[in-house]
Amino acid sequence: MILAYSPCPNDTYIFHAWISGLLPGAPQVEERLLDIDALNDLARVGQADVCKISFHAFGHLRDRYALLHSGGALGRGCGPLLVTRADKASGRPADPGALSGLSVAIPGRWTTAALLLRLFAPGLEGLRVMPYDRIMPAVEAGEVDAGLIIHESRFTYPDHGLSALVDLGEWWERETGHPIPLGAIAVRRDLGEELAGRVEQAVRASLEHARANPAASRAYIERHAQEMDPDVCRRHIDLYVTGFSLDYGDEGETAIRDLLQRGAQAGAFPSSEKSLFWDR
Repeated sequence: MILAYSPCPNDTYIFHAWISGLLPGAPQVEERLLDIDALNDLARVGQADVCKISFHAFGHLRDRYALLHSGGALGRGCGPLLVTRADKASGRPADPGALSGLSVAIPGRWTTAALLLRLFAPGLEGLRVMPYDRIMPAVEAGEVDAGLIIHESRFTYPDHGLSALVDLGEWWERETGHPIPLGAIAVRRDLGEELAGRVEQAVRASLEHARANPAASRAYIERHAQEMDPDVCRRHIDLYVTGFSLDYGDEGETAIRDLLQRGAQAGAFPSSEKSLFWDR
């Protein structure tokens, strides 16, 4: 069984215990670590049994994948930022109309960041897809007017001489009152309920192990975080691994449903009658 997730600290923190064989009885898996845009593509062609995907991508893949209740990234104060060079920023948050005519780099067309930008500024053109870690250098160099940043870039963009035009997570929370759904752990619907249930248990147990033994996963996290500053790595985990990562609960599920409904209404993906979760 293929388990695919990103090398970002929040994911390696969550899955370390499972892939390290520290959970007796957990399903055996082959790990694949990829950027979120590549993970969305992997799920699109059905090459992952259990996969971290954007909620935006899930809107397209709902016929083949169902959500787990745990392991996802959903919270407050953690949304994507639209940034530009500090010398071009006005110092005031931009409204949707102010973005017209800008060239904007996005970290994948099926990322939740791209969906939020679409909901915030419908009809925005001039979008350029590039790997998320290329976006800040591209903005800094003037290759694009603005960039939509995710992951640890949220902590480091001022170091690149950049300023935030819009905090799309903050906009979402103000607009809806909900926490922002970013990424989910999805399972192939054809795995069947028995195996999907074991996967759910393994994800939750792996996260609980990480919380109970914070030092155990440190080397694994740092190896995949590459040159990320240890403080940024810690802040990354603190921001993206929340109580919703253990279980979305009613509040998280309501936020997910609202995002998917708004995305379908905006024409980002088809509406669907398929259940959200594997056990419903």
